[in-house]
Amino acid sequence: HTNEGHAGFLGLERIRELTVAADGPGLDLDTALEVSRASTVFTTHTPVPAGIDRFPQTLIEQYFSDAGPVPGVPVDRILQLGTEDYEGGDPSVFNMAVMGFRLAQRANGVSQLHGHVSRGMFNGLWPAFDEAEVPIGSITNGVHAPTWVAREMFDLAAGQGVDRDADDVDAFWAAVDKVPGAEVWATKRLLREKLVLDARRRLRRSWEKRGAARAELAWIDGALDPDVLTIGFARRVPSYKRLTLMLRHPDRLKRLLLDPERPVQLVIAGKAHPADDGGKKLIQEMVRFADDPEVRHRIVFLPNYDIAMAQPLYPGCDVWLNNPLRPYEACGTSGMKAALNGGLNLSILDGWWDEWYDGDNGWAIPSADGVDDPDHRDDLEANALYDLIEREVAPRFYDVDGEGVPTRWLEMTRHTLKSLGPKVLATRMVRDYVRQLYAPAATTAHRLNSDFAGAAELAAWKKKVRAGWEHVRVEHVESSGVGDAPEVGDHMSVRAFVALGDLEPSDVDVQLVFGRSNSEDEIVDTGVESLHVGESYDGGRHRFDADHVLDRSGAFGYTVRIVPRNDLLISPAELGVVALP
Repeated sequence: HTNEGHAGFLGLERIRELTVAADGPGLDLDTALEVSRASTVFTTHTPVPAGIDRFPQTLIEQYFSDAGPVPGVPVDRILQLGTEDYEGGDPSVFNMAVMGFRLAQRANGVSQLHGHVSRGMFNGLWPAFDEAEVPIGSITNGVHAPTWVAREMFDLAAGQGVDRDADDVDAFWAAVDKVPGAEVWATKRLLREKLVLDARRRLRRSWEKRGAARAELAWIDGALDPDVLTIGFARRVPSYKRLTLMLRHPDRLKRLLLDPERPVQLVIAGKAHPADDGGKKLIQEMVRFADDPEVRHRIVFLPNYDIAMAQPLYPGCDVWLNNPLRPYEACGTSGMKAALNGGLNLSILDGWWDEWYDGDNGWAIPSADGVDDPDHRDDLEANALYDLIEREVAPRFYDVDGEGVPTRWLEMTRHTLKSLGPKVLATRMVRDYVRQLYAPAATTAHRLNSDFAGAAELAAWKKKVRAGWEHVRVEHVESSGVGDAPEVGDHMSVRAFVALGDLEPSDVDVQLVFGRSNSEDEIVDTGVESLHVGESYDGGRHRFDADHVLDRSGAFGYTVRIVPRNDLLISPAELGVVALP
């Protein structure tokens, strides 16, 4: 399982072991590639092209010459794995993610939205197929609960008879409704107080490193308040995560922080990459605002964000803020950790939040996806953020009963734990990987690896198909049975006359692609049905037939295409070739 392009050379090492290693089976390169691909999963974590590792091809030539780490494998074959030989690509660079995809039969993004974004980013590898058919799936990330859930949260469930060391996580979520609201709220206040004390300690140390005298820092003893609505924001600081979006209108943010009846406080932690000057400037802007004596008791910035800092931060926050530039958040996991501690998410619908927000487990910040002007977009989304905090988040937090318990807030807390708890766990993520990718890959690998004959046959078959594909074409299509006003249940007979050259009908799948016809005369909401051989003629020509029953009324469109077919392919798009009329 290779994660991200920089792990891609692992695939080359596997090929070396299968080809030229002294104790290896001595396979040829094409067979070794199929063996390695069948048992490899590639996960991309990057939703922006700028985040992909790309190097000059001359650098690959320098390090992978005949005397390099993969002796016996021609450097031009290595270059083929990472070359951007598609429309819009740069043929002079070696793309590590492209190599990762080509060295793995199965691939995925790390959330449903990221899978969609990745299919668009890498559609060039499968140019003849619609984005939806690009063979990149998705498995949403998860987090390790024992690492990130506060002991006090486990103790709440233990008070209802749940064994915190047991594997039955369902019992933990079932106990959520049984814990009295006052007890839940007292626990959250305790966790908030722990965060406040930890933040003060770190804040004091930060100021001292900046040269402040201890006598100047008495104000830190009053920084933050364990009874105030606490919003957390912590992460790396690339520009797309928009650390400073909340500073877009400083006066409005100050009004929220200093509201006499419903104050808000912000605990912000961040760390920029050493080479990211832009990220450093964002941190400097945030620090300047947080240094303002008027608000520094309500907003703190903690530098050098790390795990030790994060562990009291997630449980101690009431709300977790995430405002990336959609759709550039591949997944994000900080909000998951907060949710496992009863925190509510306030986030742009990006990454994992796009698929698991349900309207009752937090708030979705409206995003201005169609706005091209980045400044105007930031203005719109910052104002939407302020509005949500002012009109929905803070009023609900401070709406308490006679015992001082915010019952409506705790309803959302309980719902968050029950609705998100089982989903955001790393155990769910691993189970998804096993079921969707690892087990199928193991099955395919077993078919190819037992004596390597299957891999050799597949490599030879692919070579034959690629060599003969230029002669494959759809020559003529005719249909009958559907009038000008298609109705559900109508039968449409389709006959496709195709030329396959030297390929056999068993090498291909002749498909009817059908769906609703939109105003641009495009076929959308498509389905696929295979045709069967009706008659064969001389010269590699055949007639394929199908009888299709319409599943909808209204505007209808169809076409016929030819794709490669082999039981060892996981997708008809795998070879990246298709023949259309």
